Amino acid sequence: MKRMMETLAVSRATLVRDLEYMRDFMDAPIIYDRAAKGHCYDPNAPAFELPGLWFNASEIYALLACEQLLENVQPGLLSPHLDPLRVRIRDLLEKSGHQATTVLTRIRLQGVGKRRVDSRQFGTAARAVLEGRVLDVTYHGRERDRVTERRIHPRQLWHYRDNWYLVAWCEQAQDLRTFSLDRIQAAQLGGDAQPVDADALDAYLASSFGIFTGPPTAWAVLRFSPRMARWVADELWHPQQTGQWRGDCYELRIPYSDPRELMMDILKYGPEVEVLAPEALRQAVAARLRAALDLYRGDTDAG
Repeated sequence: MKRMMETLAVSRATLVRDLEYMRDFMDAPIIYDRAAKGHCYDPNAPAFELPGLWFNASEIYALLACEQLLENVQPGLLSPHLDPLRVRIRDLLEKSGHQATTVLTRIRLQGVGKRRVDSRQFGTAARAVLEGRVLDVTYHGRERDRVTERRIHPRQLWHYRDNWYLVAWCEQAQDLRTFSLDRIQAAQLGGDAQPVDADALDAYLASSFGIFTGPPTAWAVLRFSPRMARWVADELWHPQQTGQWRGDCYELRIPYSDPRELMMDILKYGPEVEVLAPEALRQAVAARLRAALDLYRGDTDAG
């Protein structure tokens, strides 16, 4: 004990506290050897190595995302099953060598644009996905602002940009569709859902840009200014994207089927990006920019 205190330049109280922390929170097989009059690893225990902060960016994100998602789950039938999972996640966070509360308060995931979902509809949708059941839903779509009754065959729950979506085969459309969970007004479980080809589902989910899934109909070609290129060149917009430097500018090519979400991402860059192709997308973005400018023309003229 004395040698450890001198080597580490700490007090006896600090050393005792650290040894207890290693034993109680890191599961270190530390024992006191009376013959040697000191602490050591139990020779009969399995090999042990003190962990460092071994999480990479994706691992810490996954653990924190799980913890925060669980924190947002409303109390209900799942609570007895979720509580042990929360404990396990916090235990994994503490394997980094830091208290879980420290990690959770000093590393945060900030959601933007999150929409509220009725916990009852979420539970029904999750059950339908996991049990392979049909859902009869009352759905209020935003695009047409219209309420429809649909029978759907759910395949996946999708958490995308801080919101929940349900991917399902729609009998009305006779095709795969994506439903925003917050727009489901009512849902009733039915019988067994019909199977959906796995390859078709993967193609539907992964082929085009963003939440508007389906086979791509065009490729967007975007040229970013030298100032913004330094950021965009390191970003992943789509798994099938391609990019190359054009002098100081960066040119990004992205497949898409529906331009709405892509246009929102383009517009947020303002004058730092130019749509080179296709012409229809270029004209659509230009029209939105002109409409935005019209809102401020009075202020400009007044100045």
